[in-house]
Amino acid sequence: MPKKIKSRTNRSQYTVLITASGTSQELGEITKYINKTLIKVGRKPTLSYIIEAYPKNTKYVVTLGHFGEQVREFIKLVYPDRKVTFVEVKPFEGPGSSLGYSMLQAKKHLQRPFIYHASDTIVTEKIPPPTRNWIAGVSGEGSSHYTSFDVQGREVLQFYDKGALSADFLHIGLVGIKDYQAFWKQLQKLYRKNARNAAMGDVEVLQTLLREGHVFSVQPYTTWHDVGNIDALQKARREIADSFHILDKLEESIYFLSGSVVKFFADAKIAQQRVKRANFLKKLVPRIERTGKNFYQYRYVKGDLYADRATPADFRGFLQWAEKNLWRPVHEVSEQEFKTVCRDFYEQKTHDRIQQFLNTRGLADITTTINGVRIPSVKKLLREVDFDWLATTQQTQFHGDFILDNIIKTKSGFSLLDWRQNFGGLLRAGDKYYDLAKLNHNLVVNHDIVNANEFAVTISGSEVECDIRRRERLVECQHELFSFLAEGGYDAKKVTILTPLIWLNMAPLHHHPFDLFLFHFGKYKLWQALRANQTS
Repeated sequence: MPKKIKSRTNRSQYTVLITASGTSQELGEITKYINKTLIKVGRKPTLSYIIEAYPKNTKYVVTLGHFGEQVREFIKLVYPDRKVTFVEVKPFEGPGSSLGYSMLQAKKHLQRPFIYHASDTIVTEKIPPPTRNWIAGVSGEGSSHYTSFDVQGREVLQFYDKGALSADFLHIGLVGIKDYQAFWKQLQKLYRKNARNAAMGDVEVLQTLLREGHVFSVQPYTTWHDVGNIDALQKARREIADSFHILDKLEESIYFLSGSVVKFFADAKIAQQRVKRANFLKKLVPRIERTGKNFYQYRYVKGDLYADRATPADFRGFLQWAEKNLWRPVHEVSEQEFKTVCRDFYEQKTHDRIQQFLNTRGLADITTTINGVRIPSVKKLLREVDFDWLATTQQTQFHGDFILDNIIKTKSGFSLLDWRQNFGGLLRAGDKYYDLAKLNHNLVVNHDIVNANEFAVTISGSEVECDIRRRERLVECQHELFSFLAEGGYDAKKVTILTPLIWLNMAPLHHHPFDLFLFHFGKYKLWQALRANQTS
């Protein structure tokens, strides 16, 4: 009886090349702090869509350049079992850099059939192995922005530069290379001929191989998401929606991946302090499972987002839970030092943020008429704030971004997400009034309202109109909040002053026109709060 031979068909017989080294200037400031492959689309980054499009035993080669360590760290954190070879590319921008040059740096790791998968291409349909030469394409309009090609039957005939009319398919940056030796030979020739050609890439090689008689068949796709420029990225984000309404920030991101959550911070110090604070907050926040320099990962918490569940009937119970479990007294520094920290956090940070807003938006801090009320400059309003009174408070454990969107209602209570990394540099101690003011802010300005653009700001010279739509149940929850403050002996005036200060602090950190709304709405509400305190 002949000896049975074990099947090897489940073993990956090819490698996937992902070129993540470029800067992607077409994405503008979006890649100022992050690698292009880590830009969020839907609930996860582009890189995850690419990696997860292939079997788990697939081998990958990833080129690194612009923020390359972010890519390396993310893959090791989220996909520790994947077989990935990293290749450093220098230079990855400027003279001598190109897609072709980056590909050549990975040549020695790709001496077998491979798939080239552009780092800005997302497909949801099955990707075939390179057991034949193939070029992926989609039919339709868009040749003014993309390279295109014609076919005869299923065979690719020739490529066209951007702007060609009536081509059969758009080239989407996904290619199966069976004839890898010929591919590398031609790419090497092109590079030697003109090493400074910044436009050198896969298309020039494929065009040459077609002329030499190599056969490439078309691999048609009906769905393709390009994320290589701002317009295409916005379109992809509309088509791959995220049910979690989280306001985008350039310097941080959050991903939801197969039962886990990954947080990214461009500032590594913020990520590391968040991890330390998670150890202090213990069971109030999810347990962090893996950490890196700019990332940390924790298990997805099962439950309901409290922003969707909060009602006047249960809101008092939630506040009592926070009072018992979160705002516990702690002692990290002396009382005088804590007062100094609070004053700097409330006063100096506010001045700095307002100046940042004015400078970056090219605005002047002037007297304005907001909603029919003449209001002096913000700097004059701030001189009316008693920061010494605000800073006189007790040291307690704190969250720091205590909003409904950061709270999960679980079977046993609540789990707190996205905690602040510090309070004026302190890791253990903060001011519970800051948490209360954050909560009050969120009962007025919440993510659903902002994402639906249900706020308005119109500016004509020094005349400003601003307004925001509110959910009735959240209005009633706000009433419950202030009843809780009154009955618990809290100083509600602190909350009414701190809330508009929070809006003013937020203004330079957010997108247009939400930034203008926050600034003018904050100014208007600060004026109202100061007048109320003067008459009470």
